[in-house]
Amino acid sequence: MIKTVKKGDDIIFTVYVKAGCRRERIVGEIDSALKIEVSAPPVEGKANDAVVKLIAKSLGIPKSAVKIESGLRSKKKRIRATGITSDDIQRLI
Repeated sequence: MIKTVKKGDDIIFTVYVKAGCRRERIVGEIDSALKIEVSAPPVEGKANDAVVKLIAKSLGIPKSAVKIESGLRSKKKRIRATGITSDDIQRLI
């Protein structure tokens, strides 16, 4: 189960990102975090942009509603998403 925290209208959760993969997809769960693979390389924020785009598309929300709160230079990132519930996150796996 993905660990989520509700802050006002936002849901905060952790993702583990593997960059430079063949395709972009949500793989599943690892250590209570969402595991994601993106094809973009981890340089100049390209992988971060791909993460935001994939999460927004998967949840059916605009990219502006998804923000990387911490971990911009790490494989493990905290994501803040607006307009969703923790159940929406659980349905991704």
